[in-house]
Amino acid sequence: MTTKPSVLFVCVHNAGRSQMAAGFLAALAGDAIEVRSAGSAPADQVNPAAVQAMAEVGIDISTQSPKILTTDAVEASDVVITMGCGDTCPVFPGKSYRDWVLEDPAGKGVESVRPIRDNIRTRVEALIAELAPDTVRG
Repeated sequence: MTTKPSVLFVCVHNAGRSQMAAGFLAALAGDAIEVRSAGSAPADQVNPAAVQAMAEVGIDISTQSPKILTTDAVEASDVVITMGCGDTCPVFPGKSYRDWVLEDPAGKGVESVRPIRDNIRTRVEALIAELAPDTVRG
């Protein structure tokens, strides 16, 4: 690829799964991959249990805020990943659309969010290996 790949993580509230995925991608791929996240009905804030679970692995998502899903964000992304939440995105030719079926961390304590976080990390690491294999970090 001649340009930096871009990934959009989509979940209804953009408060848990998509924020954790974006946090991992930004931390593990650095500036090799452009990262976006959004939702069709954004929450008021990022899920505190998700923030705590990510902090436990050294990633701070506390300054993030849920964002509304826009057609422009989808159009500007190479890969669009929904998080098993039933959100639908505008479809553009040439984009890669994927659905990661993940449990919703909403209303759960950090103990229940940790396995979701770890599942997301595994998926993000595989995504980085696919999109920017020379940038995989530990």
